Amino acid sequence: MPDSFALSPELSAKDAERRRALRRMRIVATSLLALAAVIFVFTRDGEGWVGYVNAASEAAMVGAIADWFAVTALFKHPLGLPIPHTAIIPKRKESLGESLQDFVADNFLQPDIVRDRLSALSVARHGGEWLLEGEHADQLVRAGSRITAHALDRISDDDVAALVREVAVPKLMTEPLGPAAGQMLGEIVADGAHTGVVDLVIDELHRWLGKNGEEVMLLVEERAPSWTPHWLDRKVAERLHLEARRWVADVRRDPTHRARSALDRWLAQLAHDLQFDAETRDRAERLKERMLSQPQVVATAISLWTSFKGVLTEALTDESGLLRRRAVEEVRALGQRLLDDEALAARVDELAADVASYTVERHGGDLATVISATVSRWDGVETAQRIELHVGRDLQFIRINGTVVGGLAGLWIHAVSHAL
Repeated sequence: MPDSFALSPELSAKDAERRRALRRMRIVATSLLALAAVIFVFTRDGEGWVGYVNAASEAAMVGAIADWFAVTALFKHPLGLPIPHTAIIPKRKESLGESLQDFVADNFLQPDIVRDRLSALSVARHGGEWLLEGEHADQLVRAGSRITAHALDRISDDDVAALVREVAVPKLMTEPLGPAAGQMLGEIVADGAHTGVVDLVIDELHRWLGKNGEEVMLLVEERAPSWTPHWLDRKVAERLHLEARRWVADVRRDPTHRARSALDRWLAQLAHDLQFDAETRDRAERLKERMLSQPQVVATAISLWTSFKGVLTEALTDESGLLRRRAVEEVRALGQRLLDDEALAARVDELAADVASYTVERHGGDLATVISATVSRWDGVETAQRIELHVGRDLQFIRINGTVVGGLAGLWIHAVSHAL
């Protein structure tokens, strides 16, 4: 095989062993031919049992030469002579590649075959065992973190700005958001999903009023008329602060408070108007357009992205950080669940089989074209050398068998001719 073959070190070692095995079998097959020739020469014109040996050696030479010609004709012209129907592989490598492609596609890349094979492999169980074995979970998280950090680093601020300016903003400008926002808001209010946010806001407001009473009273005093006495302003501010705290506390305690009901009605009406009231939709669109037309939108998006990227990249690159440790724990927990949870394992196996069978069904033909495309890039000599390297050793047994069978056939024919 030529040195121009670009093979990996592992494949080169395997190919070197194949070359040595091929040479050994060639020597054996050729030695048998030479042995038959020597015996034929020394037993010429012999009688009796010598005649039988001579006939067997003659037929063995014929069989050996015939099979040598047949094997050699697959890969090149025997003795360099351009005999018709020789060097079959170099001349017909394209059709051979297409035939091999069709064979693989018809017999291996079939959805049912792939599904059955994956079902027998127990993908979930093997995956769980692999994740729990040794440092595989750490290696997986380390590789994923490195890839994610590299991908984040490849996204520049200019890319984000272009995405926001050329894609997101024009899309939002042309897409009416009122009906979609109204429908979403209506579903949230109908399901009561907003009550958690309301409770959080009221809790924070109550806590803030309790901690910042002095600031609230100073604000009220500053807003009081200049002609009122200071002590009166103070009393009014204290009273207002107290009543505000009491009102917020009442809203906080009572899920059916009038303020909560009023807020629910207002949100429900807003959801309805965003979907069906033209004036409300127009106001919402004008507000959207004013917000999106601000130059600060792009700057804010870049600032948010830069902060997010910096925090996430730092967390990903910190091997002793919380994110990496938690990721490893979750990966190990997933591996254990794949072993313990039979229902989850069954779903994973089914999903893997579905994905593989779908891929083969939709793209099996495209995958198989790799074979013909690869073969078509080789020249004829290289194709023959590659194939001979893998199957040539076994083909030498044809020469050996031809020598032995030819000798036995010659012996039988000589015996029959003498008997007749």
